Amino acid sequence: MTTQRYRTALLSGTALLLLTTTGHAQAPVPAADRQTAATYLSPVVVEAETVEDPYARPAATSRIGRDEIDQFGGQSLDDVLRASPGVFTRDSVQNPGIAVNIRGLEGSGRVNMMIDGVRQNFRFTGHEAQGFAYVDPAFIVGVDINRGAVSGAGGAGALAGTVNFRTIGVSDLISKGRNWGAQATATYGTNGAGWSESVAGAYRFNDTVAIAGGISKRDPRNYKNGDGETVPYTVQDIASGILKLEFTPSADHSLKFGGNIYRNEFYANSYFQDIDSRQFTANYTYTPDSDLIDLRVNAHYNRVRMNYDGALTALSAVGRRIDDTGLGFDISNTSRFRLGPLAVSANYGVEYFHDDVDVRNSTAVPDRGVNASGKNAIGSVFSATTFTYGMADLIVGLRYDRYTLDGQGSVVAENPLGMPAGPYDLDRSAGRLNPKVTLALNPLPWLQPFVTYAEAFRAPTISESLVGGSHPSQAGGPRQSFFPNPFLQPEISKGWEIGANIRKNDVLAKGDRLRFKGNYFYNNIDNYITAEMAGGVHFVNNPGTSVVQGVEVQAAYDAGFAFASLGYTYTHSELPSQVNGFGAQSYLPDHIFSATVGARLFDQRLTLGSRLYAVSKSYVGEVNVAPGTDPHEKGYVTVDLFTNFQMTDNLELGANVTNLFDKSYSPALSTSPGIAGLATGRGRTFLVTAKAKF
Repeated sequence: MTTQRYRTALLSGTALLLLTTTGHAQAPVPAADRQTAATYLSPVVVEAETVEDPYARPAATSRIGRDEIDQFGGQSLDDVLRASPGVFTRDSVQNPGIAVNIRGLEGSGRVNMMIDGVRQNFRFTGHEAQGFAYVDPAFIVGVDINRGAVSGAGGAGALAGTVNFRTIGVSDLISKGRNWGAQATATYGTNGAGWSESVAGAYRFNDTVAIAGGISKRDPRNYKNGDGETVPYTVQDIASGILKLEFTPSADHSLKFGGNIYRNEFYANSYFQDIDSRQFTANYTYTPDSDLIDLRVNAHYNRVRMNYDGALTALSAVGRRIDDTGLGFDISNTSRFRLGPLAVSANYGVEYFHDDVDVRNSTAVPDRGVNASGKNAIGSVFSATTFTYGMADLIVGLRYDRYTLDGQGSVVAENPLGMPAGPYDLDRSAGRLNPKVTLALNPLPWLQPFVTYAEAFRAPTISESLVGGSHPSQAGGPRQSFFPNPFLQPEISKGWEIGANIRKNDVLAKGDRLRFKGNYFYNNIDNYITAEMAGGVHFVNNPGTSVVQGVEVQAAYDAGFAFASLGYTYTHSELPSQVNGFGAQSYLPDHIFSATVGARLFDQRLTLGSRLYAVSKSYVGEVNVAPGTDPHEKGYVTVDLFTNFQMTDNLELGANVTNLFDKSYSPALSTSPGIAGLATGRGRTFLVTAKAKF
């Protein structure tokens, strides 16, 4: 189906759903009968308070709900993630992938990015972050963030934390007591945002079988910055689809299958590219009436393919194809029992993932170039056991990770590592035991201080170990040669964290809620890997120990008629500088602040709010600027507005104004489109959204 036909069909379906919804609207439901988690609330009230509530966990965790994504217009996840404490992204205005940064660490698997628990290990070496996840914001219902070492499933090989993008499913579409549900969303934005539409529906055939699916389309154009200048080659053509199947033969057993297809065409890194991402999941749970068994089994297949279709000039990588096929699974169980006065909850299991990377570097020279083919895998055995005695919780985590790297390469004579010229085989493996211990106290019902010591490690990647080829000459200079380094050692993190949670109700008014989480972290990083320019470009382990430390604060207050939230991050990093162009530097701004305030009027059907976002100057490293030049990027402040009106129980209208004052700026940690002096921050943009649910 062509793009135009795809859009026509999707627009027709969306319009039909909107008309059907408004034509059969139910009577308004009194505010007292509705959940307090109305549209556009702060994250603290998006979901019911469960054990997953970040303000109830003695760890550096955050959750982002769909309402918060809608506050930003639902068009991009970068700004949403950047407003979460301790979290940032590599903002590539041309590449639509998400590259999550936690505490100044990004790329090459330092942060495990997942979609529905599926690892996104697609990577390439170039003028970009070394790792992207491709996901359509239209289908995201929430984002779960863990900062620091993770003891359970998903934490294998992750140095700085995990981020999981959860997509829409049956329970998100079907209300309790019904057997079907659907939603349609249509958004139009100025400043190149254009139209974006999505339709999703679910049907429950009986108590055993249910199905959900959806399609989405968006094709933003080039946008203008705050100076009115066009930021070129920011065009995209996104189409995605999702399918979920659920089988529940009994209350004890549940089996779910999922499929997620994402396609996009864009121009980045000097080439016209297309991305085809396909992932499939199978999830089984067994939860009998037993404190000893709470079994979870998850398996996945994930394939991401990138093609370089052409270029504006005759460049050497035309015809490049990078194909990453990933397979993985995890099995875990939770047992609960007592040992005398101790209440014990033990979660334990195994996880494994394997990636097969197949690269054709160009049509002209398919078997040689900067990106290498190869295989990598990590297997892990893990446990996290909570011992509770009175007001104290002791959480003891232990995981053993083992990695393997397998590939082939070739090296020329006089290389920096002194390797003999010619082909060679890479076959490396190593393992490490990583502990994590947390002590949390609950001296008052609303107060929970905690302290943690944790270790983690990250294995070198195929991209880092087997890089090769050369870069075309610049300004008449010589070609730049790249060399592999099969001797790279894993990065290791060891650190402390101290923090506290506060969950207090009825603070200023009856029924209000105050939530607060604050923490300080201090991490030593050994063997940190960066590019080395001396004698030819290659990746190396930097000697010695580098310190990364900082403070993270998140808070939210909700009184029904009004709400507010804030986030603050201070980061001080002594990590060695990374060369932009062979990867990308990842220093966070020293200070990052965001604040949201809002009110609900007319029986809480109308929500009005504003958000302020501010960052200080950010260090980029002396290696990335000319001698004598200030190695810092300027700070900036932006202001957004948002509103939502619940017209009926089935139809809501929303509006957003981003960069209200048309500020001219370039986002920190952004990738330039190659035009000197061009501010890449999006100028003032208006967005209007209609969403129907029934």
